[in-house]
Amino acid sequence: MDMDVIIIGAGAAGLFCAAHAAQRGRRVLLIEHAQNIGERIRISGGGHCNFTNREVSAKNYLSQNPHFCHSALAQYSAADFIAFITSNGIAYHEKTLGQLFCDGSATQITNLLIAQCLAAEVQWAHPAQVLHVEKIAKASSTEATPHNPRRFCVHTNVGTFRCTSLVVACGGLAVPTIGATPLGYQLAEQFGVPVIAPSPALVPLALAPDTLDVLRPLAGVSLPVMARGYPHAPQFAEDLLITHRGLSGPAILQASSYWQQHTPRAPITLDLLPGIDPHVLFTAASAIRQSIAQVLAEHMPRRFAQAWAQIHGYTQPIGEMSHQALEHAAQLLKHWTLMPSGTLGYAKAEVTLGGIDTRALSSKTMQVSAVPGLFFIGEVVDVTGWLGGYNFQWAWSSGWVAAQHC
Repeated sequence: MDMDVIIIGAGAAGLFCAAHAAQRGRRVLLIEHAQNIGERIRISGGGHCNFTNREVSAKNYLSQNPHFCHSALAQYSAADFIAFITSNGIAYHEKTLGQLFCDGSATQITNLLIAQCLAAEVQWAHPAQVLHVEKIAKASSTEATPHNPRRFCVHTNVGTFRCTSLVVACGGLAVPTIGATPLGYQLAEQFGVPVIAPSPALVPLALAPDTLDVLRPLAGVSLPVMARGYPHAPQFAEDLLITHRGLSGPAILQASSYWQQHTPRAPITLDLLPGIDPHVLFTAASAIRQSIAQVLAEHMPRRFAQAWAQIHGYTQPIGEMSHQALEHAAQLLKHWTLMPSGTLGYAKAEVTLGGIDTRALSSKTMQVSAVPGLFFIGEVVDVTGWLGGYNFQWAWSSGWVAAQHC
């Protein structure tokens, strides 16, 4: 079967690209190996899909080329996607830090994208396994013309398909339980497209046994912090959660991407009193003979305050502590460092860091510069967003851009 466009992967980026390419009059085939379409969308945001963020810019993304995502985000913005779902009757609400969620189920997004594909007469191969992709040396179809050559042949377990444009939207390695595979990276390597080594991102961090033994009794405790993945990395003012394996919570997930990216690995830094000067607390408490644990318990969970003070030997009343000891305590509270031993892996990661090297792609079209007709979009590309709707926005933006050129 001959098509204009074949898209491998019916996730957020693939569905969005398919619908918009077909609306341009392109004959589109969408190939998906998983049984359920849009499963990552369905499980996101607690089942309500954090589909974008009000404040999206290139600074919210990690990449070896931090400016690459600017063009796609400018061509198709968060405001554009908000207008898209609003015009299609999907109500939404805003939570903290500009995060936008569906009022109803996340399946509203999936159903809308599928409906858009059906209305534009996108064809489906689903479920279907991609067995092999080859580049066609010469036009082999009677429908091919010098201006519209069939460049690629995609062999699947349900048939063989030829196309002019091949869009790879099969995601990264995160959440393997719902079908993540390395296919996108394998196709890149087959066509000589470099790949930045992938790793788990937005992922809980593990701690070494000696540190974990001290903190494990606090498993389940959550507190607001400012977290930083390495010196001079962005700080994230969100919650930290102590687990039986290490550290989690939004602040840690955010910092983990930067911790993964930095070489050599450095300790993460936690401000345990964001927006508060501990010297002021100590001065006020010294007159009433409070301990550091008692003071801290007014600003964080009591269990954590007591354990933290015990770990560092701050047991006496503040008025009996030396100026040097109080200064050290203040520094520790604002710059408490912990060295992770690793991450909890792709099974617990929200997304994948690394991927298709953006230096091989056109930022304006998402096409591989050296391989006409080959496009990469979404998570498979070395563009990783912060937690809070940024990765979905990258899916919409990169998918829309490719749809205009594939």
